[in-house]
Amino acid sequence: MKTITFFLALHCSALCIAQGQLFEELPSMPEAVTNNAVTGAISGDTFCVYSFCGLDFTKIWSGIHLKAWRMNTVTGEWSSLPPVPDPAGGKIAAAASTVKNRIYVIGGYHVAQNGSETSSAKVHRFDPQTNAWLSDGTPLPKAIDDHVQAVWRDSLIYVITGWSNTGNVPDVQIYNPSSDTWMAGTAVPNNVNYKVFGASGVIVGDKIYYCGGAAAGINFPASSFFRIGQINPDNPADITWSGFNSAAAKGYRMAAAIKFGDPVWVGGSDVTYNYNGIAYNGSGGVPALSRRKQYFALNNSLTNEDSLALPPVMDLRSTAQRDYGYFITAGGMGPGQQVSNRVFAYTWFGITNNNEPVEDFQYEVYPNPASDRVILSWENGGAATVRLFDVLGRELAVQSGESPLQITTGQLPEGMYSLQITGPGQKMTTRKVIYAYRRL
Repeated sequence: MKTITFFLALHCSALCIAQGQLFEELPSMPEAVTNNAVTGAISGDTFCVYSFCGLDFTKIWSGIHLKAWRMNTVTGEWSSLPPVPDPAGGKIAAAASTVKNRIYVIGGYHVAQNGSETSSAKVHRFDPQTNAWLSDGTPLPKAIDDHVQAVWRDSLIYVITGWSNTGNVPDVQIYNPSSDTWMAGTAVPNNVNYKVFGASGVIVGDKIYYCGGAAAGINFPASSFFRIGQINPDNPADITWSGFNSAAAKGYRMAAAIKFGDPVWVGGSDVTYNYNGIAYNGSGGVPALSRRKQYFALNNSLTNEDSLALPPVMDLRSTAQRDYGYFITAGGMGPGQQVSNRVFAYTWFGITNNNEPVEDFQYEVYPNPASDRVILSWENGGAATVRLFDVLGRELAVQSGESPLQITTGQLPEGMYSLQITGPGQKMTTRKVIYAYRRL
């Protein structure tokens, strides 16, 4: 019998809980870096955090680089990777996505000594299993930076709005890694509510959610508009856009992730700024915020909580999402626009869709590790719904019924999975980790 158990070890120096959200500090990066592209992928049998490109502690044009690092989440060790292969030199405001466990670093911009900025059309492809760069993919039809980038069904990468050399653009550019081709999606409405740079978002199911960003105008004002794009699954380039004004939507260069089916954002700033952390409006250094935003699909509401004991951090470009209840940020800027090497992992527990704490739903899971099935049981009757996720947050199965409830695991590759259990009365529990193995 062989069991593979890969999980996040607690190397944290701080462990905090705030209104159902828990975060821990993980081992620091080898160097302080900000505006770096971050994603997660499997190397061997271990979930790892990856960082590409960015700006060093100097916060000047010459500190923009192509460095790459990887953190093993079991050992907590960081290691250097071959630099991003862009002959044009260092860049910032790129984004990284993982599809079928291959990483794609897309877009970004270069800064010359004279201050001129050039958007990138590059698609860099990285294999986490060999720690090697592959040949570049087909370039973006339109060079882009500070864009929203998100993955649909582990198959397509959506590159949404952003800045292209001289201004914000409404383009939705969709990359198919399997065929190395691009197609045009339905553009966002051609106005300042939708066209932004420095926004962030995710795709949940067949819906795109993106929030915040800087709009065109005097000093690039921060946008307070929330956008939703409904993807037609029969034609993924067909997107129906909608949105609404909300003070809670305001934010610039936040980290976006998924929390049990709803999009969330942490950190960022409410004042837009240049890559050095100085406000476009001339007010000086911009404060990094300690806050969380969350959109609740159940009642179409957006909340902003800025009283949480979360780390103040801004200038973030995506996250490493391990599953639907756990994601990691790496680098960025902290208080005083200090470029940071700090790494934070966030998770949630005991939260309902109306954001009110609930009593714990008590249940048992056995056997764990499991070879062919796992059984959940609880008292007091009533039906529960169980969702099974892999380490990249992909939903593998849904099962509903009364106690005892059985989930088949015999078809799963060996490794770590997580269960999200919604009990009677819509009481959602913390993520429960299980381990699956195959009999020899």
